[in-house]
Amino acid sequence: MLMRTDPFREFDRLAQQVFGSTARPSAMAMDAYRSGDDFVVHFDLPGIDPETIELDVERNVLNVRAERRGPAPEGAELIVAERPTGTFTRQLFLGDTLDTERIDASYDAGVLTLRIPVAEQAKPRRIQISGGGSGPRQISG
Repeated sequence: MLMRTDPFREFDRLAQQVFGSTARPSAMAMDAYRSGDDFVVHFDLPGIDPETIELDVERNVLNVRAERRGPAPEGAELIVAERPTGTFTRQLFLGDTLDTERIDASYDAGVLTLRIPVAEQAKPRRIQISGGGSGPRQISG
């Protein structure tokens, strides 16, 4: 059996025991990419009850908040507590090119997935040019 000591993990564990759930909210791991006309974001939230997930957008700022409660019942003696509990938060600044009115959110297998469509005015479009005697031409823009 391989055993490894991580002094920072022990410090975090001790701080959580001392401060409880009132300690500073933890960040959540995230991946983001553009796929076609959607901006896709995945947040790792294993063991989170979907009822505790809150999403809101205000002035192109997306706020994600979730809570993981400890698995042990009240009064139980904890032997090992390595999984973080408490509040997890993340804030994303969204560009004006995204349609924040049509965000789609789903939660599956511990991953929260957001699909944010690219706004119509930000999509590439063709512009027709007229004049010059040879008739109208089209140029990609």
